[in-house]
Amino acid sequence: MKTSYDIIIRPIITEQSMEALDLKKYAFEVARDATKADVKKAVEEIFGVKVDSVNTLNVRGKAKRTGRYPEGMTRAWKKAVVRLTADSKAIEFFEGMV
Repeated sequence: MKTSYDIIIRPIITEQSMEALDLKKYAFEVARDATKADVKKAVEEIFGVKVDSVNTLNVRGKAKRTGRYPEGMTRAWKKAVVRLTADSKAIEFFEGMV
């Protein structure tokens, strides 16, 4: 059985994800086999917040070249956008980023 720290791999810190902090939406890279229920449970356990909804999407790898012939792919991964309830506290990790 996976722990919460195996499900949540890393936070996604981009301009788009930082703009969504006002709406209490946080983006994470999660394990490829994690379900929405797994992500909700893991975020609530790690950060001590109350999750309202979870949206997930699979990000496909892109074709990349590092020269003339060697063509490869970047890795595919899964992204989760978590929205917290209105009465929940903010995740402190993201507070210094804004």
